[in-house]
Amino acid sequence: MEDVNLPTITLRYQGVFDFDGFYSAVIDWAKNEGYMWHEKSFKHKVPSPEGAEQEYDWDLVKNVTEFVRYNILISIHAWEVRDVDMEVNGRKKSMTHARLFIRMNGFVKWDWQKRFAKGGKLGKFLGEMYGKVMTRDLAMYIDQLYFRMGGLHATMKKYFDMQTKKYEYKGYLGES
Repeated sequence: MEDVNLPTITLRYQGVFDFDGFYSAVIDWAKNEGYMWHEKSFKHKVPSPEGAEQEYDWDLVKNVTEFVRYNILISIHAWEVRDVDMEVNGRKKSMTHARLFIRMNGFVKWDWQKRFAKGGKLGKFLGEMYGKVMTRDLAMYIDQLYFRMGGLHATMKKYFDMQTKKYEYKGYLGES
């Protein structure tokens, strides 16, 4: 069976925010949902008068079963990144002013351990049969990952204090 790529979810933001707080909010979400966190790359380009340009690539991985694995790739492109000192609750705090473009791509990987692929012709045949028999359950995994990505998107929007304070599908997957 081929891996399934889910539709890309995007988020754009421009303004002042606490980047360290955003970073820890996403990591907390990943840990609470059982994902392993990997920072694949970080690029910092030479600052211009408007500010620096930075790119981050984060990979969140969760082994759901011995056959199914979730991957969420988060790509952040930040322009005009400047450190700004602001007064928050009577204290000086270092904040970040930037323009952000965040992309989340989700992938459901089947047979991520390559158990069926290693088994020769019989193993490949059994893998295809397993995929056909489990089609309904496998579709459930696709929906589950997409709704989890929606939850992460809502967490990001909530952090940036954008238009929504709640996630409309909260409770859909059985969590509180």
